[in-house]
Amino acid sequence: MFVHGDAAIKSLFVEEPKINSSVLTLAVLSLCLFLVDHWTSWLELVRASLTTVVTPVIVAADFPAKTLEYLSVATSTRKALIQEITRLDQTHLLLRAQTQKMRALTAENNRLRILLGSAEKSQDNVVVAELIGIDPDPKTHEVIIDKGAVNGTFIGQSILDAQGLMGQVISVSRYTSRVLLISDPSHSVPVQVARSNLRLVAQGSGATSHLNLMFVQNSADILAGDLLISSGLGGRFPAGYPVAIVNKFESQSGNPFAFVTAVPSALLDRGRYVLLVFTEDNQYSPSEKFYDKNLD
Repeated sequence: MFVHGDAAIKSLFVEEPKINSSVLTLAVLSLCLFLVDHWTSWLELVRASLTTVVTPVIVAADFPAKTLEYLSVATSTRKALIQEITRLDQTHLLLRAQTQKMRALTAENNRLRILLGSAEKSQDNVVVAELIGIDPDPKTHEVIIDKGAVNGTFIGQSILDAQGLMGQVISVSRYTSRVLLISDPSHSVPVQVARSNLRLVAQGSGATSHLNLMFVQNSADILAGDLLISSGLGGRFPAGYPVAIVNKFESQSGNPFAFVTAVPSALLDRGRYVLLVFTEDNQYSPSEKFYDKNLD
């Protein structure tokens, strides 16, 4: 055991000078290279050559990191673009809805201007009313307006739109009224041809597209395109309001009366606002007007 320990100690002391000499050699070599590099440019070429050789290795080693960074940025950018596109789509949809609403309001404003312009031309007093309902029965042409007895509305009152006569009130409640349109088969209007003053009766056909002119002789002075206005006869309607325009006149052999139809001037199946006409002959107080409580 003692001999073996001496051998180990001897081996240790024998190898130590080799390590010290290697370190010393490297230190001297480094110092020499430092001095050479500091005082000469001899190592510049070596450094440049080594840089050229090592650069591809550096690029290759950095490639995975660069690729991951690029993919991360690309993914983040794509997600941001998708979110931005989604936001823009929602904004576009909202703006389109607002634009449609503005168009509808503009059209409604224009219709009101036309309606009020028509009211200004009238010699009678008028009140603007809004259509709030229609009769679901296709055989009955009736609508409901938002003016009733408290507004002075009365049975038999004439209703206009911006283009002409629409009908008359047939039932009045406290806050609403029911209007029978001139296109209803049970409704008739005394009219006259504006061109020739020929007096006729326009009756509802059951369709809003045309009225029937009753008992028109084949020799009557009436032509397609003639304007029919309310004559005021019978006191049911004020005189002078446009009712319809003649669109068909057909003489019938063997029949003393011609087949004559006219297109209503008023937009019976369109529009939202109407005019209630008050003439000097029907300026009653609300307490004098009958109203139907069943409509309230």
